[in-house]
Amino acid sequence: MTSSSGERGGRLRQGWRLLLKELSAFGVVGVACFFLDVGLFQLLYAHMGTGAVTAKLLSTLVSMTVAYVGHRYWSFSHRARTGVRREYVMFAVINGVTLVLGLGIVALVRYPLGQDGALVLQAANLGSIVLGTLIRYFAYRRWVFPAHGSALARERDPVLADDAI
Repeated sequence: MTSSSGERGGRLRQGWRLLLKELSAFGVVGVACFFLDVGLFQLLYAHMGTGAVTAKLLSTLVSMTVAYVGHRYWSFSHRARTGVRREYVMFAVINGVTLVLGLGIVALVRYPLGQDGALVLQAANLGSIVLGTLIRYFAYRRWVFPAHGSALARERDPVLADDAI
């Protein structure tokens, strides 16, 4: 075996390790923030008397911020840093888009399709969560936490262009 094929194999193994770390951390952060969102909503609405919409807004903002920190400093910690403000705004936009998509899926099943059974609507909800999670993962990788050598990373910090070599 030549040294270049050995190096290639090492890079491939390293790439798989990073992907596995990224995916597992993404899942852990997602599950933790899901429970944070649900628990905080329950605390605010049921125990502190906050209105339902205000409670949901606050629980979502807190869980989204915790998710951003978890992803920035754990899930995607090996990727380029392009600025907290830019990353957080993109993170919020992507989360907003996937929220609207999830609402749209549930609304489509409920109204035009005329389904009002709890099981059917929960299946639509779960499907929208799965789809939203996939979209968020790939969007975070591409636009929020880009690879070091990506055009976005170079645009934000030209010094990062050297990392691609």
